[in-house]
Amino acid sequence: MAQIYDMLIIGGGPAGYTAALYASRAGMDTVVIEKISAGGQMALTDIIDNYPGFEEGIDGFTLGMKMQQCAQRFGAKTEYAEVTSVDFSQDIKKVETVNGIFLGKTVVISTGANPRKLGLTNEEELLGKGVHYCAHCDGRFYKDRTVVVVGGGNSAAADALYLSRIAKKVYVVHRRDTLRATKIYHEPLMNAANVEFLWNSTVSDFIADSKVVGAKIKDVNTGATVDIVCDGIFISIGRKPATEFLGDALELDKSGYIVADESTKTSICGVYAVGDVRTKALRQVVTAVSDGATAVHFAEEYLSR
Repeated sequence: MAQIYDMLIIGGGPAGYTAALYASRAGMDTVVIEKISAGGQMALTDIIDNYPGFEEGIDGFTLGMKMQQCAQRFGAKTEYAEVTSVDFSQDIKKVETVNGIFLGKTVVISTGANPRKLGLTNEEELLGKGVHYCAHCDGRFYKDRTVVVVGGGNSAAADALYLSRIAKKVYVVHRRDTLRATKIYHEPLMNAANVEFLWNSTVSDFIADSKVVGAKIKDVNTGATVDIVCDGIFISIGRKPATEFLGDALELDKSGYIVADESTKTSICGVYAVGDVRTKALRQVVTAVSDGATAVHFAEEYLSR
């Protein structure tokens, strides 16, 4: 018979491995199902300065490995496989992967959200070489330099405001003629002396040698392009939660995030959503690890009943 775990954790990011640490330390038989490697999106970050305990900062890959090792110290297992579908209709939950089926009394979903990309040809190769998706992660590298923020929603506005306190110059490139962000961002951005808006525009290409040195800006109305000089480009056009494998197993919001409040409880008893994949105000490593601990607390309550 297939093993029935006390807790199945889908996704090995900071939220997932924190849940694994707390669950295994509490004596729960725990497995993490991870598609690629420990750390998730965090593993792609060169330096993390805002996670407590590392006074010199730490690279995301190393932090992910340390989190995995902490959980494994108490007996948590890791299985490397991609999840293809789930069935949460019974007391024993079923998770199907390319390597077989896993069964669990509780499930924690920690699959995160991936940044939406511009889709330009050299976007991948310039990642970390001037192309970024997280201003709070990488903005410090651009002190007194010139940057571009692409987007016009709340995330882009918040990134531009944050970068305006660090960078010498911030260009905000938006395909419309006004921000979609809530009004609270408008006045401080308009009043920032070092912020310039490039309305009705998109970034049509990166200008780079071994790293970004500029961007081609295209007017969406006329098609005309101009080149601007910059040191870094922060793409903030939204994120896409990794929830396709769920089908209709859980309630999702209109953007595809799992509906779950600060308890991390989802629409199905015994199933919890943690980290960037759930509806929440702030998506950072520290809020992800908090979710992982919270999920185990409520999972223990669920199992005790």
